[in-house]
Amino acid sequence: MTDQCALDWRGEVPVSTRFDDPYYSLENGLAETRHVFLDGNDLPARFSGGFHIAELGFGTGMNLLAALSLWRETGQEGVLRFTTFEAFPLYGEEMIRAQAAFPEVAAVAKDLAPFWMEDIRQITLPDLHFEMIEGDAREMLPLWQGAADAWFLDGFSPAKNPELWSPELMQAVFDHTAPSGTAATYTAAGHVRRGLADAGFTVTRTPGYGRKRHMTQARKL
Repeated sequence: MTDQCALDWRGEVPVSTRFDDPYYSLENGLAETRHVFLDGNDLPARFSGGFHIAELGFGTGMNLLAALSLWRETGQEGVLRFTTFEAFPLYGEEMIRAQAAFPEVAAVAKDLAPFWMEDIRQITLPDLHFEMIEGDAREMLPLWQGAADAWFLDGFSPAKNPELWSPELMQAVFDHTAPSGTAATYTAAGHVRRGLADAGFTVTRTPGYGRKRHMTQARKL
């Protein structure tokens, strides 16, 4: 099993002591997720049965909650597939504490909380197939057999967690993206955008959330 990630808390916002970076926006983590990852991947317009989201950096599970809530709210049929790569998973009680700050996704959080408390890494519900792949994404992603329709690139800041934004890993993301698939991230760092473009994506810098002026969207044509 991989190492758990030690935390400090700023109010109810968890901060990684390993990377000295909060897990989500201090302003509103759920609003940031919706803007960057849902809107950034043109969801729910692209949803269809079996739609596959993949993610670098599971953190508190906020992105999963937001995606599954949107899936349910928009009456999608079939199963949402969600695969996440995480090297330093949080303890279940830490995830649940962080998620409790967002009552808008409380129903989904309640459904998934028992799995987090048991450290379960594969979840099958009538509308969800979830898998957490533990370990260094640089090693685990190239071995993955899947291809995502949408990527949530949600590692810690590139300045503090450069390993999760390397050109080699961006190439692996492209290689495991379905035709016409997309990726989105909160960062607009030039080397990240260049890495995505060099991998083969068409890359666009767009308005970011809150105090972040810009974010990045990418599409595999």
